[in-house]
Amino acid sequence: MLHLHQKALHLLQEDADKIEKLIEVQMENLATRKCPLYEEVLDTQMYGFSREVDFAVRAGLVPETAGKQLLSILERNLAQLYEALDQKK
Repeated sequence: MLHLHQKALHLLQEDADKIEKLIEVQMENLATRKCPLYEEVLDTQMYGFSREVDFAVRAGLVPETAGKQLLSILERNLAQLYEALDQKK
């Protein structure tokens, strides 16, 4: 069962890394205009990821604390992005 937990965490981390890359790209391009479509994509990705984490936790594939930690990191980074975008207005 431990191997299954590790695999589930690894897959969730891969998905989190993809979202993190989207956030990084937008942060690097703050000099350009704000893009509502990009924000919508990020919000959609975050929602989908939160559902993945919820499923993994409910299925017993990952501990709740690990799932919450993954979400918390992404949410914090996304909040920093939105704060930076608001400052650019």
